[in-house]
Amino acid sequence: MLVNMKDLLLDAQKRNYAVGSFSVANMEMVLGVIKAAEETSSPIILQIAEVRLNHSPLALIGPLMVAAAEEAAVPVAVHLDHGKTPGCIEQALEIGFTSVMFDGSHLPVEENIKITKGVVEAAKEYGAAVEAEIGCVGGSEDGSEDIAINCTSPGQAKLFAEETGVDALAIAIGNAHGNYKETPHLRFDILEKVHSLVSVPLVLHGGTGISEEDFIRCRRNGIKKINIATATFDSVESSVRESYESGKIGGYYDLHQAEIEGAYRNAKKHMEIFDSVGKAEEIEIF
Repeated sequence: MLVNMKDLLLDAQKRNYAVGSFSVANMEMVLGVIKAAEETSSPIILQIAEVRLNHSPLALIGPLMVAAAEEAAVPVAVHLDHGKTPGCIEQALEIGFTSVMFDGSHLPVEENIKITKGVVEAAKEYGAAVEAEIGCVGGSEDGSEDIAINCTSPGQAKLFAEETGVDALAIAIGNAHGNYKETPHLRFDILEKVHSLVSVPLVLHGGTGISEEDFIRCRRNGIKKINIATATFDSVESSVRESYESGKIGGYYDLHQAEIEGAYRNAKKHMEIFDSVGKAEEIEIF
């Protein structure tokens, strides 16, 4: 069932769990994530970042994601992650994505607010939700840049949420995209302060490598959308490698199944940590 991301996050806020937002790159990853969601009765978000579209063109992967969500037995939102350009955001909305992110975290706050407000207005025409980012999460979505972490100012987060009317707000609390070079030390003092000032659901990017304990603490302090990208890609690659090494791949469809299995295992593990298991059964669509 294709749903608006806002509905999923408001339900997560009401029942105190987090929704996994899983980056996908092909049909097999989509199938694996949805298999895990249906098996555990978890609401989920399927997402792809603009920087990944050189490998998975939006005109091809986008309709596939939307169709998979429509056919799923659980609520699924389809989200454009880290949208940078108006054209890409508009294309995602035209395809039927139920949520888009404008990432203006690299801009001065005033400019970030101005552009984000425009995206919010544009998304209303499609009945879609909008996520934005204040502060700067480390690294880049595809690992091509070593972007420094700039932790979110709680005061600026409050102003940003109030001025833009976004449905979800990504914050920087020491988290980073990609595989961490050392154990991340999240700034829970900042998270708790932002949570006390901002009413909209908060988003954690850079989920790969964060401990189960920290994930739980995050979801108990306002984080209602948790992005998982690198861990999924790594799990798919590992599943394929293991299958080849154990002689389980004798043709294309064995490879196909190994990719599905890798995405499935990773997604299911995170759904259990996020406490979204079983939540699709009584989810409230606002």
